[in-house]
Amino acid sequence: MTDVDVAIVGGGPAGSAAAYAAADRGADAVVYEKGVPRADRERLGPDSTDAAGFLDYWLEIADIDFADIPEDVVEQELVDAEFIGPDEEVVVDRTGIDADYDHFGFTFHRAKFDDWLRDRADAAGADYVAGTAVKDVDSDLSNGHEHTLHLGDGETVTAEYLVLADGPQRQVTMRVLDDFLPAEKAVSNLLNPRSANHIAYQEYRRFPDELFDADSMKFWWGWMPGETAYPWVFPNRNNVARVGLTMPIGLDVDDYDASEWRLLREDDDRIPAGTEYIRRLLEELYGDEYDVETDFPLVDGHGKSKSTETYAISSTRPIESPTDAGIAVVGGAMGTTSAFHEGGDHVAHRTGKLAGGLAAEGRLENYNDAWHDAIGDEIKRNVAMADVVGDYGPADWDKTIRVTRQMLEASDNGKIISKSNARSAAGGLKLYSQYRRAKFRYRKGKYAQLRESDYTV
Repeated sequence: MTDVDVAIVGGGPAGSAAAYAAADRGADAVVYEKGVPRADRERLGPDSTDAAGFLDYWLEIADIDFADIPEDVVEQELVDAEFIGPDEEVVVDRTGIDADYDHFGFTFHRAKFDDWLRDRADAAGADYVAGTAVKDVDSDLSNGHEHTLHLGDGETVTAEYLVLADGPQRQVTMRVLDDFLPAEKAVSNLLNPRSANHIAYQEYRRFPDELFDADSMKFWWGWMPGETAYPWVFPNRNNVARVGLTMPIGLDVDDYDASEWRLLREDDDRIPAGTEYIRRLLEELYGDEYDVETDFPLVDGHGKSKSTETYAISSTRPIESPTDAGIAVVGGAMGTTSAFHEGGDHVAHRTGKLAGGLAAEGRLENYNDAWHDAIGDEIKRNVAMADVVGDYGPADWDKTIRVTRQMLEASDNGKIISKSNARSAAGGLKLYSQYRRAKFRYRKGKYAQLRESDYTV
């Protein structure tokens, strides 16, 4: 049995950031990562499945200096994003939020990003144990708080503080937190991956020179059914792009009129698989002039396996942590990542960094207030907009994209959504009012669906 100050379950961005912050403040910290083989990584590490893009202001939220990110991590620096509906489109070249980084954003290599964060934690003095899973945790609160982690190799480790960073699958998180909750508020119900997550799938394909756009990431809204379901293309290096999509789990094709959706077919007897959706997207866009399989080939050595990867994305509201028990939940495990905005590495990194630093200083009771202060505005924007567009169909997406384009054209203050911008677009004030009302519902941290007071500690 080994004793440590801070034990961290999961070695992705949140877990590595927690380990770095704890070790940097002098704590004895250890990360346990079960480890996943990947074609784009030589050693075992986290799953590292993500579309992997950062917007400008996300660096501030993540508390990362762009200059510190190794050059080989960054794939492309971006000028804009294109949002494409069935018949309307808009090019967005600003986020409307102040940031020090002077580009719109960038795409990055997720496995190399995770390896950089791991190496940074190692350099700070943390231990990163890959290839060992945490099977169970026993918590003893009879005299302060002590947590015993039972590892897959039969060993145990005790820790004063426990950081749960096992991502949106949250298998360990659910078991640990349910011990502190009544059945009606069990995390295994609130954050069950089958109901609280989206599924994402992407392929790494090389584009012809004349079609590869290194400056822009592209999203197609209203092309496939499901709440906040959409395909994307993210540019990487050497004409390689990640072509992917996200959609809710368990959709029934019979709930949708196939004639309304560009990527459905009348003879579909089920929702298409990710690979079929991508083939249809590329055929719709380029099939008249190109052969998809030969002109957009899959690229060896990219992604998790065979140039593809499938992964879960949280699509729910976040939860607070039982800090009186010496436990902090961070990143995707707490529901801070989202299918609505592209990625969650920025909020994962920040919550992990806060939890690790506060645990090392013996001030974990401040964690819930700290993460609300650091990422609350981002979460509120995200869940409010997701509420507004939750039941959109193709015509709704076209209208919203048209309104957004008109608002951008009229903007004289750099913002995308404002009351003055909204007045300039037909339907703009209605969209603006819906968004403002949704944000108001989540004021004072009400976007958290489980509060610290709900735990029995």
